[in-house]
Amino acid sequence: MGLQALTYLVVGFTFAVYIGIAIWARAGTTSEFYVAGGGVHPVLNGMATGADWMSAASFISMAGLIANMGFGGGLFLMGWTGGYVLLAMLLAPYLRKFGKFTVPQFVGDRYYSKGASTVAVLCLLAASVTYIIGQMTGVGVAFSRFLGVSNHVGIFIGMGVVFMYAVFGGMKGITYTQVAQYCVLILAYTVPAVFISLNLTGNPLPQLGLGSHMVGTDISLLSKLDQVVTDLGFGKYTTQLPGSTLNMFVYTVSLMIGTAGLPHVIVRFFTVPKVKDARASAGWALVFIGILYTTAPAVAAMARLNLHATINTAVMSGGDLFAPESSIVYAQRPDWMKRWEVTGLLKFTDKNGDGRIQYYNDKSKNAAFNAKAAAARLERQ
Repeated sequence: MGLQALTYLVVGFTFAVYIGIAIWARAGTTSEFYVAGGGVHPVLNGMATGADWMSAASFISMAGLIANMGFGGGLFLMGWTGGYVLLAMLLAPYLRKFGKFTVPQFVGDRYYSKGASTVAVLCLLAASVTYIIGQMTGVGVAFSRFLGVSNHVGIFIGMGVVFMYAVFGGMKGITYTQVAQYCVLILAYTVPAVFISLNLTGNPLPQLGLGSHMVGTDISLLSKLDQVVTDLGFGKYTTQLPGSTLNMFVYTVSLMIGTAGLPHVIVRFFTVPKVKDARASAGWALVFIGILYTTAPAVAAMARLNLHATINTAVMSGGDLFAPESSIVYAQRPDWMKRWEVTGLLKFTDKNGDGRIQYYNDKSKNAAFNAKAAAARLERQ
């Protein structure tokens, strides 16, 4: 069985499981359709909330953002995690206690104003539409990458699957479906991270491997990464910031406030029997979310090291990274590159018209870079 066929089989099986669970746990009453009857166990509700929170941004993009931005990418970790804490500790339990399902309802009743409620509705619609656009884009990328279809087809496949188990099961079916989804997602994310960490550091826990020494050396993984990226002309991975410290602070706060109002997460606190259970499920959800969010920085750093160490090794071993023999012909690019091009997230532009994929097309930059690499090799010798 080929890889593509196996991919179809595994993905199809998981979809069948999700739809099967939705049919098995289908809603029988209005209460079950909207809030799962208010009878979900706090641990299961915490796991379902974790699956809700592990959106396309968290699961697909977060490690890539951190890898690209370095230390500054931590603002997404702090913003999204802080937003959940803000939601779970200061907002959702009180909405539940007040007896309202949404923020606009709460605002309208609390301030005795239909105008305030209308403004809250407009804000919620703007945030939800923006959020859904991002999620659907992520769905399109995922299906496009793994099933070899276009982004548009991937979006319709994802929408169809979600529509089926949402209509069949309502919130009750969705809750238990998301418990299964969390198990699939967290295993898909952490199992490769464990083996990557073992390979690079000998430590099976990626969270600890991030601060461990490389296998067979006395240098830490982060120190090695700093050395590699600075040799290639980038800023230090461990100190790189997206602008000023104030900019990072404001960015983090905006992420916290924005994510604290997500309606599909707020409603999760109405699916448990009591307010006490809502608080407990919030704690469990933070544990389940934390597994992903503490693994992401390790995945980011190890991926960046793997990507740039290859380039660095080619240069420091005496080769000219920009020479024709050190580049590849675009027509002979590997299959993984072709698959990513289908998603629209990877594109090759042949600026110097030689049909080859190179690090730079600017000869002055090539010469300066090679001179720096040669000097670095002489110093190490």
